[in-house]
Amino acid sequence: MSLASNRLDALRAVLKQMGADGFVLPRGDEHLGEYVAPCAERLAWLTGFTGSAGLAAVLPDRAAVFSDGRYITQMDQQVDAAAWERQHLRDTPPATWLARHGSSRRIGYDPRLISESALRPFLDAGLDMIALPANPVDAIWTDRPAAPCTPCVPQPEEWAGQSSRDKRERIASDLRDGGESALVLSDPASIAWLLNIRGRDVPFTPLSLCFAIVHDDARVTLLIDPAKLSDQTRRWLGDDVTIQPPTALEDTLRALAPARVQVDPASNAIWFMQILEHAGATIIRKGDPCLLPKAIKNPVEQEGSRRAHLTDGVAMCRFLHWLDENATRTAELEATIQLDRFRAASPHYREESFPAISGSGPNGAIIHYRVTPESDRKIRPNEVYLIDSGAQYPFGTTDITRTIWTGPDAPDDDVRNAYTRVLRGHIALARARFPKGVTGHALDALARYALWDGGLDYDHGTGHGIGSYLSVHEGPANISPVFRPVQLQPGMILSNEPGYYRPGAFGIRLENLLLVQPSAIGEEKRSFMEFETLTLAPFDRRLIDTASLQPSEVAWLNQYHARVFEQVAPHLNTPARTWLTAACTPLHAG
Repeated sequence: MSLASNRLDALRAVLKQMGADGFVLPRGDEHLGEYVAPCAERLAWLTGFTGSAGLAAVLPDRAAVFSDGRYITQMDQQVDAAAWERQHLRDTPPATWLARHGSSRRIGYDPRLISESALRPFLDAGLDMIALPANPVDAIWTDRPAAPCTPCVPQPEEWAGQSSRDKRERIASDLRDGGESALVLSDPASIAWLLNIRGRDVPFTPLSLCFAIVHDDARVTLLIDPAKLSDQTRRWLGDDVTIQPPTALEDTLRALAPARVQVDPASNAIWFMQILEHAGATIIRKGDPCLLPKAIKNPVEQEGSRRAHLTDGVAMCRFLHWLDENATRTAELEATIQLDRFRAASPHYREESFPAISGSGPNGAIIHYRVTPESDRKIRPNEVYLIDSGAQYPFGTTDITRTIWTGPDAPDDDVRNAYTRVLRGHIALARARFPKGVTGHALDALARYALWDGGLDYDHGTGHGIGSYLSVHEGPANISPVFRPVQLQPGMILSNEPGYYRPGAFGIRLENLLLVQPSAIGEEKRSFMEFETLTLAPFDRRLIDTASLQPSEVAWLNQYHARVFEQVAPHLNTPARTWLTAACTPLHAG
């Protein structure tokens, strides 16, 4: 019997003791975050699937793992098909699967790991969902890592651009206007932004795991392990921030009753609702009020992002020069190590903003491929290599993807055609000008049209928000076929990353980060916006079919490459500068 089957059998035994027939296990922790500490990697431990988005559903006679289009190939490789069915979230939603196979079952869930919004589809499907007093996975995960306890440190105003007091006053004013006494926050990114603090509790994202209650007088109760706080950080937080250990969370919530308490049903676990309602509080369901101001970067944060992208652009150009000379003498894992070394040459570099996606040949077609010592593949001549990576600097977060041809021969027309269509979509979005009130959904087709015109497409969104020395994936705005009613506003930073993936052959993705800016063009009574491209690194001209480009597209490329050279070249040594000169040489329309 396989390890996966053994763990499933053990889980089913615990569920039976708890009076449950089945179980739903989301990928996430008590903060519902994308990146979690090792102690919260329950889905990976149970199923083997390490993607950052997914869910497992367990019944007495069958079990399934679900994820989205970014991870389908990875899921097929990591998950034992003898123990688990593997399902696409869009094609077979978990609630539909459970209703089909376990409609008469009592399905358990951990109320600390799922939001009210996420639970709703299961209830709407008529399933008998029961909150369990403890997570059954924890009962069988005998070597579970300890909870993290890294220092929580100040994020100075020279990088944050606004004091915590000003941010708290704004939130408190909104609470008073709504007649609410308090706000519950369980998203550490919102708390980090609100209190101007950072930490190292989870990989790739500078967060301290904690909870917070914001009161209508701008005071905050911060529930965090006291061991994380130095005297300096306590002074930074000030007298208006009261420190409590996380073990006091339930009592702190109960003490809010019978007041009106604001809770986001999407970003807070349903456990918060259950505790507050039982205590007699009135729950006001509203979105997290930190999300939008956090997404709209102030002038200091915008300038910090430009600085981060220049620093990162220097590292990327050094890496691309190195890769041009060494691609076929290295492997996927070594390439990520080299890129990290180039970034680490900056004293401001903190860590990757996510695990680098380094995929050569067929591995590049795995949208969120993560190279391991077991999967590591030598980069071969005359193939496509994709590198998607990012960095954390105290003044900004980066995310960039480049697709490279390894040579020495020229790529065939099929590869060049696909690359050029992706590039045309990238340019179309980068050049977009749009009126106030437009959502990212309205712009998504711009990045896909050149691909659609050739009968091609990609199974992921086109753009996500980026934090300011916070999460590389940040809401509430995005650019996607999935509609979100969030208008793009000046100060937002989003990615521009169309792609194309041919399973078993190659993957192409081209990503820059875009800053939404007011446009000088527009009618007198109608405001328009446009994008400022922040990322600074050339595209691989060997893969560009210039004959397929419009003159305006060639002009955009040449202007972009001229700016890359102007800003990055002064920071390079002579060999790398020579390489960049060639990489940024103007193209001519075919």
